Amino acid sequence: MAPTRLELNLMRLLSRCEALAAERRDPEEWRLEKYVAALEDMLRELKKQSSKPAPELLNEYSRKVDFLKGLLEAEKLPSSTEKALANQFLAPGRTPTTAKERTPATKTVHLQTKARCTGQMRSELLGTVYCLTRRYKSHFFPLCSFRGLPSDEKQSAVELDAVLQHHQDMQEKLAEEMLSLARSLKNNTLAAQNVIKQDNQTLSHSLRMADQNFEKLKDESDRLEQHAKKSVNWLLWIMLIVVCFIFISMILFIRIFPKLK
Repeated sequence: MAPTRLELNLMRLLSRCEALAAERRDPEEWRLEKYVAALEDMLRELKKQSSKPAPELLNEYSRKVDFLKGLLEAEKLPSSTEKALANQFLAPGRTPTTAKERTPATKTVHLQTKARCTGQMRSELLGTVYCLTRRYKSHFFPLCSFRGLPSDEKQSAVELDAVLQHHQDMQEKLAEEMLSLARSLKNNTLAAQNVIKQDNQTLSHSLRMADQNFEKLKDESDRLEQHAKKSVNWLLWIMLIVVCFIFISMILFIRIFPKLK
């Protein structure tokens, strides 16, 4: 089925958003955010149409729009560590948007963003190492303390101390969250294991009871069948005896009381 006009506009705007996301943008750049909001509206309208595309294609559009939206939200985070962590959870598209693309543009944007965040983290880490080196020098060699440094280097050292403390706090927070998630996952797993074990025991008991009831029902059916056969045989013999008795009685009655002339 040929794509509708709305789907074509969605593909063009999606391709434009992917191109903007691949470029280095100013922090005050607003076009991409507005374009992504328009993509969400167009995608909702496309899902409501009667002649909508295949579900696989709709899922691919949704995946790419969600990737762009998550990319914008990740760029608003304050630190490069948070940006890198947020980018790890983004899922780019699986197929190219246009026929000219060899690989999906969202995948390329994802790799570029990860490399950019890694570079920022490396720069901050190198600055942190420089700060630690200066602190050790100032501790072991008092002549090399910050009092002899220019004011801009002192300010840089203070900023690097703040960055180091921020990273340490973030790492501790992430470690606590991971431990909490691990504990909750362990508790949920144990609870689910206990529930499954109880269900298995209940099911086994029900199966045993069903087998016992089936055996009892089979025995009672056999006994009822034998009883029915015996009762039918006795009734048949009784009826035969009664018929014979009546027949003999009639013959004797006729012999004893002959017909009157």
